[in-house]
Amino acid sequence: MIASDQISLDRSITDLRHEECKFWHYDETLPKASVIVVFHNEGWSTLLRTLHSIIRRTPTHSLAEIVLIDDASTKSHLGLQLENYITRWAGIVRLFRNARREGLIQSRSIGARHATWGEVLVYLDAHCEVGINWYTPLVTPIAKNRKTCTAPLIDYIDGNDFTMESQQGGDEDGFARGAWDWSLLWKRIPLNEREKSTRAHCTMPYRSPAMAGGLFAIDREFFFELGLYDPGLQIWGGENFELSFKIWQCGGTLLFVPCSRVGHIYRLDGWVGNPPPLHVGSQPTLVNYVRVVEVWWDEYKDYFYASRPETRSLDPGDLAPLHRFRREYRCKSFRWFMENVAYDVPLHYPLPPKNVDWGEVRGKGTSSCLDSMGRKDGGEVELGICHGMGGNQLFRFNEAQQLMQYDQCLTHSTDGRSVIVMHCNSSQYGHWQRNGNLFVQPSLGNCLDRTEDSGKLLLKACQAEAPSQQWEMNHVSGL
Repeated sequence: MIASDQISLDRSITDLRHEECKFWHYDETLPKASVIVVFHNEGWSTLLRTLHSIIRRTPTHSLAEIVLIDDASTKSHLGLQLENYITRWAGIVRLFRNARREGLIQSRSIGARHATWGEVLVYLDAHCEVGINWYTPLVTPIAKNRKTCTAPLIDYIDGNDFTMESQQGGDEDGFARGAWDWSLLWKRIPLNEREKSTRAHCTMPYRSPAMAGGLFAIDREFFFELGLYDPGLQIWGGENFELSFKIWQCGGTLLFVPCSRVGHIYRLDGWVGNPPPLHVGSQPTLVNYVRVVEVWWDEYKDYFYASRPETRSLDPGDLAPLHRFRREYRCKSFRWFMENVAYDVPLHYPLPPKNVDWGEVRGKGTSSCLDSMGRKDGGEVELGICHGMGGNQLFRFNEAQQLMQYDQCLTHSTDGRSVIVMHCNSSQYGHWQRNGNLFVQPSLGNCLDRTEDSGKLLLKACQAEAPSQQWEMNHVSGL
């Protein structure tokens, strides 16, 4: 916020669009939008810069209203000070306040009910800056087919200095499709040749199996036909997948729009988010994931449970109304979706093998456990004090002889001196064996070893009775 407060609310931003985007011509008679922004204890200047950018860069004849949903904020600047500030826009910005904290997901559904002036609902996070000519390309596909949902390309605003750059990854043009690993973590995969071949120009909208969920546009009536968000999803997490699957399986289309760009401030290191309110369990996101896979994944849900074995004991609540909706709306199967839309996801994130064992990997007779410390793709694994909460200390040993965490496999560094995690597929890093309490790498003749004093993990010649090579896997709930 120190950096943000020093920057103009009406600053100019870098135009990151592909050069081709500057020459498209669009129909100007597009449906009007209700732009919905949900916030909880948002910073003053980041929220206002979001509003200023929407009003400055959206065609006046296309912007019906901006609906602000205050999700029980406690910061004083979001009270009367905000109410007074938005009066300058002569009623186009409307503010509604939740009586209690409902979370991002249900607040978006609340926003849809309040947003009655526009034909299209556009959702933006409260720390965004829309780009040049962002609206018209985003809504044009919806004007052609009301069962189309669109998402802009999301550029990266650095929270330290507020510079803006294109999101990394994707193909040679930076274009990516939204995807997931089988533990339901959000991923991006390069736009493939099959999808490219369906378009006459490289900046035309393209199909995506999933969206990130914070920034998208959808026809208001279609969103209500889909039942908005599952009312059982709480706070944050999984709602982007629930809506993506529901759109595709129930007759809609999800498109990414390269010529619509929106900058977004991502969390800085160390920021863990706001804790859930007391009326919600400690980790609602995992329950959300279970609800999503139980309703939409059909037989594929077994792959989720292989990746998240600790969630099998969770109670997802009443799912009968959602299953009834699927039947009555004649929604397609998840297998159809995987074969026709998300066919490339398993190429990047293969279907996981069955687990032989899972849980914390604890040094036998100690309070030390393997801990990835949240690292990935070459990050070093260390010893940490066992906390029994899963997360970075939950590993899986599967039938492919992989020792995994999410989509990462335990292996050795190139110099063989440390133990690291790397993104793996079904043919990589399958070189662990369980021999009693030993984790053995047969190709090297080494065993997983530890140095308690330094918290260092090592690979050393196997010694069946060495205390530092004795390990046990204990199931944990993750809650």
